[in-house]
Amino acid sequence: MKISARNKLKGKILEVKKGATTAHIKIDIGAGNIVTASITNESADELKLAAGQTAYAIVKASDVMVGVD
Repeated sequence: MKISARNKLKGKILEVKKGATTAHIKIDIGAGNIVTASITNESADELKLAAGQTAYAIVKASDVMVGVD
């Protein structure tokens, strides 16, 4: 896979949970960190996403916020 995005997080899919139109994909990226992505059910089906599969969370954002307590 070649992609221009620089924020690629490789991990293992823990869960694919489909709703009425949207699927939530939980990806374990290591060190106790889990990223959850919301994608269409159609995309999840096209990619044949399943628990245990290696996948990438690819983050594209125009803004990044930082907060402190």
